[in-house]
Amino acid sequence: MKRALFILLSVLIAALISGCSKEPTPEERFSQYVKLWNDQKFDEMYGFLSAKAKGSITKEEFVSRYNKIYKDLEINQLKVSYKQPEEEKEYEEDAELPFSAKMDSAAGPIEFDHNATLVKEEREDKTNWYVDWNTTYIFPELEAGDKISFKNVQAERGSILDRAGNGLAINGTAVQVGVVPGKLGEPKGQTITKLAELLDMKEEQINKAMNAGWVKPDLFVPLKKVSKTDKALHEKLFALDGVTSQMVGAREYPYGEALSHLLGYIGPVTADDLEKLKGKGYTSTDIIGRRGLEQVLEEKLKGTNGVRISIVEEDGTVKKLAEKPVENGQDVQLTIDVVAQQQLYDQLKGKAGTASAINPTTGETLALVSAPGFDPNEMTLGISQNKRKILEEDQLKPLLNRFKLTYVPGSVIKPITAAIGLESDKLKLGTAFEINEKQWQKDASWGNYKVTRYSDVKGSINLEKALVYSDNIYFARAALGMGAETFTAGLKKFGFEDQPEYLYPIEPSQIGKIDSEISLADSAYGQGQIEMNILHLATTYSPFVNKGNLIKPILNMEDEQGQVWQEGLVSPDNAAALSNILTKVITDPKGTAHNGLIANYPLAGKTGTAEIKEKQGEKGKELGWFVAYNPQSADMIVAMMIEDSGSKDVVTRVKEYYELRLQSGM
Repeated sequence: MKRALFILLSVLIAALISGCSKEPTPEERFSQYVKLWNDQKFDEMYGFLSAKAKGSITKEEFVSRYNKIYKDLEINQLKVSYKQPEEEKEYEEDAELPFSAKMDSAAGPIEFDHNATLVKEEREDKTNWYVDWNTTYIFPELEAGDKISFKNVQAERGSILDRAGNGLAINGTAVQVGVVPGKLGEPKGQTITKLAELLDMKEEQINKAMNAGWVKPDLFVPLKKVSKTDKALHEKLFALDGVTSQMVGAREYPYGEALSHLLGYIGPVTADDLEKLKGKGYTSTDIIGRRGLEQVLEEKLKGTNGVRISIVEEDGTVKKLAEKPVENGQDVQLTIDVVAQQQLYDQLKGKAGTASAINPTTGETLALVSAPGFDPNEMTLGISQNKRKILEEDQLKPLLNRFKLTYVPGSVIKPITAAIGLESDKLKLGTAFEINEKQWQKDASWGNYKVTRYSDVKGSINLEKALVYSDNIYFARAALGMGAETFTAGLKKFGFEDQPEYLYPIEPSQIGKIDSEISLADSAYGQGQIEMNILHLATTYSPFVNKGNLIKPILNMEDEQGQVWQEGLVSPDNAAALSNILTKVITDPKGTAHNGLIANYPLAGKTGTAEIKEKQGEKGKELGWFVAYNPQSADMIVAMMIEDSGSKDVVTRVKEYYELRLQSGM
């Protein structure tokens, strides 16, 4: 029994010793190597390399190369697969083991099959299997001496077009101004001084560019890009000896200031942008929308850069490894009529103001203007700090986009007040008040506060006279008769405190707080806390020429036309009656817009002068308003506001705009 137990124990010990001393197989070793590879533990992988492989690359080079390639190519989702055979195979000195690799890269998926060679080596009295590594293990096509090329293929930015297809923001050209040092006139210092002044650069910047290591006397040294439309600047620049230019690709805004606030401009991607937009395909060499529709439509316009990963052989032969095709940005066509836009902007030249023009039956925005503007070409090409400071300190605030803001509307709201009263049956076309005084208050509970009228017409004032002569007292009394609830509900039906989906973000018109009889009275004639944006103002006149329907404004030509924002807002009879009265605002010799009369061309409209002041009795800042349309050919409603101006000046400018359209046969 003891002898049998001893024999059994001896067999077990022998088996254990045999198991412990068993040499590792190449399959086991390569499985360990693959695990490290999937975990991207390149420093540990190096320990599995054969002596020959280590002789071709140091550990530092090995780790660095893998890290650099995987980082540069944005390798992720790495999956290297090796399946050990079910039956062990006997190998003598080397073993060929098949494996496959899959990974995602910046240029899309990369997959390959390859064979790994493992060799048997004895190190420190131990025999083991080692990977006979070479560069083909990274990618099978990558031979020693080859390089990996990673190229971003820039997507072409989409253009912004007007309704007729005219380019408003396009991929055009600019003038790259520079010098040929050997041709600079004598004395050179004077030429550089004058050049620095014209380009708004420092002389040190020019000298630094000219002293760069690559510069030679006969080579062109680029200094600054300028707009190709600035002919006056070109003439002065190229009058200087040695100053020349090259045409370069650039985002171009052919209509300059007139569309600057609507379109905005582009600029280089910053480090902050890259951090915020991580994973969205931006690189440090990209451009991005900085303002206006260039910013609002960035996703649509920018497109997606392509990426090409190639292997470049020593003789220059290029082998494609992976490629993500470039997707150019999409063009966007606006409903804007660039002629109308330019003409309305020209009418606002030298003034601070805003204007809009819409088609009241289709809802198309034909013009959306803020003045003064700025040169988007200069902004895109790189405006100097000095010029930016001038813009920022300009009292007319050319960087302020006025069409997206709301303002106190003054008397241009009176037709809306009238429509609300008529539709609620709280006001009739024949409703009249005896008004003989310049100021009025309901009773002594108003304290010292009184409503002031600017009309001198006395006696019985009906709705027609109240609109034609713009009587504040009439509308204050009419609103008190309606009550705050009816008036507020009516304003909301007209789109106040609502903003339908629109391509450009605009602040919605506000009712404010109507919590007293005084605030109700003031709001009825466009003071109080009522505020409107210029686009909404033009839109609110659409029921008078659109069968009583409030049209929904659109800016994108792809949007459905003729969408009704509020159906049946004004009855056909009331709409026709109000439109007829608004015609008399211009035709009546005492009408507030009589200076807008055009011979043989009908216009209807309403003026407004809003005063922004701290308290009654003070002189505040004035906003002049005018809304006008042709009641017989209702294809356009124009609204305009000018700061620090009375309404008569605005009427004159809108009249001139319509006269220009008449002259051009529009």
